[in-house]
Amino acid sequence: QVQVVESGGGLVQAGGSLRLSCAASGLTFNNYALGWFRQAPGKEREFVAGVSWSAFTHYADSVKGRFTISRDNTKNTVYLQMNSMKPEDTAVYFCAARWGTTSTRPEYDYWGHGTQVTVSS
Repeated sequence: QVQVVESGGGLVQAGGSLRLSCAASGLTFNNYALGWFRQAPGKEREFVAGVSWSAFTHYADSVKGRFTISRDNTKNTVYLQMNSMKPEDTAVYFCAARWGTTSTRPEYDYWGHGTQVTVSS
């Protein structure tokens, strides 16, 4: 059974940093692309960052230069380092796994339940 579990969310002041972790089990981690998405109240789920099986990364324009996605295949874990955070980053952040390449669309095979990130002004 595949499990995807996020952790590391919380409350941070504007300008601060937070690191999210996502541990995946029950799948051949090396063969999967990983993505982070977020969803704010009343808004659609949006792509934040993705990392391919070969560690190629790409980002939404809104987070480029501030967020960094990385993966550790020895720990079956993907990370999202968030710096210079803004109130508009407030959302529930979801981790997802997808066979093959990454996608900016929410067309992923497995999803976590999400972790709340709140940025105060």
